[in-house]
Amino acid sequence: MSEISAYHEAGHAWMAIYLGGQVRSVTIEPDWDNGPRRDGDVQIAWPVQAFNQRELCEREILVALAGPVAEMIHRGEPFHPGLVEEWANDWQQAWAAAEILHIDQRKRLTYLEGATRQLDQLLGQDVHWAALAAIVDHLLAHRTLTGDQVMEIVAPWYS
Repeated sequence: MSEISAYHEAGHAWMAIYLGGQVRSVTIEPDWDNGPRRDGDVQIAWPVQAFNQRELCEREILVALAGPVAEMIHRGEPFHPGLVEEWANDWQQAWAAAEILHIDQRKRLTYLEGATRQLDQLLGQDVHWAALAAIVDHLLAHRTLTGDQVMEIVAPWYS
């Protein structure tokens, strides 16, 4: 399970970096904090002054869905991120962020499904998959990475 978790968390982390966010940490051994069980965690900071509200929402949506999409690509199986129990939190985050963009629930669903397809195409590209896989390799070796470590890992793809 930790390999799947590593792909999931690396998907979140790489997409955040790619979209201008700062990864503070990523782990596949999170503290449970008396909250719901989870197999990984990524802490991200956004330079909010750099983005308007719409841009920030769009980025939050893509980062939330990038974990499930990375898992789908790794498994070679297409799923709907809103229908997989393990991804409920990711879907809820994307759904809530998309409410600002689309009040109508049908339009919101269509938007999120389009974002999922967009991520599948983007993360499936060799350059993005290589960066994501490099994060995975280090997560499997070390279990937890600081933001500085992640940036050092992806430097060849993020210059």
